Amino acid sequence: MLAALLGLILVLRFVVLPADLFSAKPHQVAATERERAKQASYAGVSVCKQCHTDEFETKSAGYHRNVACETCHGPALGHAEAPKSAKPPAPRDRKFCPVCHGYDPSRPTGFPQINQANHNPMKPCITCHDPHDPVPPETPQECSACHGQIASTKALSSHALLACTTCHEAEEEHKIQPRSSRPSKPDSREFCGQCHSSEHGVSRAPKVDMNQHGDTFLCWQCHYPHLPEGN
Repeated sequence: MLAALLGLILVLRFVVLPADLFSAKPHQVAATERERAKQASYAGVSVCKQCHTDEFETKSAGYHRNVACETCHGPALGHAEAPKSAKPPAPRDRKFCPVCHGYDPSRPTGFPQINQANHNPMKPCITCHDPHDPVPPETPQECSACHGQIASTKALSSHALLACTTCHEAEEEHKIQPRSSRPSKPDSREFCGQCHSSEHGVSRAPKVDMNQHGDTFLCWQCHYPHLPEGN
């Protein structure tokens, strides 16, 4: 019975049913033809740099080097074919840049984000930043300039009055190249014990017996350092 069923399946698969039913190639061909039939609207960065050499070189050396020209200026094939009659948009108002740089807690820590309500209110971003190389006019001195989410959380915690450098050591280079010059992070229970040990802790700080509290777990496995009372 099993052999007959298997035989029937093989006959259907290789004799009765068309081979195209089991192949992805017809679907790939159809998708390719469908996309080719669409009217092209993007020129591509290789076309943009043929005329806009200075802007391209500036962007290639800056933080926007991986952002395509047409991400900000829109489809530019028409402009490439008729430069004088078809001008691509150049965002000038304050609404465009926050699409990427407005505060969003889901973005990676260290990604440049702003609070639009208090970051140079009403000023267009290009007042201070060159879009092709948007470094700030002055190097931020406060950690909150990049770590806004952490700063907001810490401000509501019992660690609010602690300077970030109490727990982290950061070289000056970190302000300029944050991803290549990383700040230090505590790596032992003893670090937190400097303030919170019942034997050697700082006055007014919550105390625990470091020999018994939390067994051998690191403190931050249970307590979020920037809001330790929240756990």
